Amino acid sequence: MRRLSAVAGAVALTLVSGCQAATSDTGGRPPEKTRPAASPSARVPASPEAREWPGPDTTGVPPGTPLRPSGSIRVTREGTVIDGLDVHGEISVEADDVTIRNTRVRGIPGWWGILQRQGFSGLTVQDVEIFGNGRERTQFGILNQGGMITVRRADIHTISNGISTEQGLIEDCYVHDPKLYKGDHIDMIMSSGPPAPGTQLIIRHNTAVNTLDQTGAISLFQDFGVVHDVTVQDNLLAGGGWSLYAGAGVKGTSSNVKVIGNVFSRKVWPKGGQAGPVAYWDAHGPGNVWQGNKWDDGRPVKPD
Repeated sequence: MRRLSAVAGAVALTLVSGCQAATSDTGGRPPEKTRPAASPSARVPASPEAREWPGPDTTGVPPGTPLRPSGSIRVTREGTVIDGLDVHGEISVEADDVTIRNTRVRGIPGWWGILQRQGFSGLTVQDVEIFGNGRERTQFGILNQGGMITVRRADIHTISNGISTEQGLIEDCYVHDPKLYKGDHIDMIMSSGPPAPGTQLIIRHNTAVNTLDQTGAISLFQDFGVVHDVTVQDNLLAGGGWSLYAGAGVKGTSSNVKVIGNVFSRKVWPKGGQAGPVAYWDAHGPGNVWQGNKWDDGRPVKPD
């Protein structure tokens, strides 16, 4: 499922002396970003510490940012910067050290909004909004098949899976309000196996709200190997079948998985997820840490 073919017709993007080149579409400036009315998930943030969680006012394209319309983009030049676009389609990253910022991506049906392809690394995505049309499936908001990736202050919604990566940094994002299409598993932030050698995955200070009854808000799976070297810290989690899938599995004992200071909300399901707050936690894995995780009323969350 994760190794999908390229979308035909993607348009190459080139830069000259660091300036933004023209894309496939030209024309007038689209409307500035407007925030939709708060959905139930947008009202979830609450905690005993009354900390501020990422939400519609702190993620996505900053209000007032002018955006230029674009079709799908294929990035092939190292160090490319994409800034201030309204993309109707996908962004396929086939170069190292690419930056995508202050950009809205209306994901192409059936595929993804942003993809870093295998063999490439160093993608930074920040202050973006990514979403599908709600009628035809956009399977991933951000899919990383390559090396390191950094995602900050992204607002991702109306997709099947929000962010999928085995390594990198995901912080200060708001991933919420997924759509279920036949045959899909639904996860807001997910990893399908171990990070690349010498790397780790850090998921820190995000709001991950799965308003459906499957699969998770944050999910660490063993689809492609034993999970290790993952930190899940200071996130707000709600919904899904289980709000957190914590990395254990049949392929081996997870290790160095640290779940610290997260808040689990009951505002989607009374048990956090439809079945409970956490599944697949291995308390005996070397270096695994479960510490300071609480319900939104301040009571401790203890894995079974």
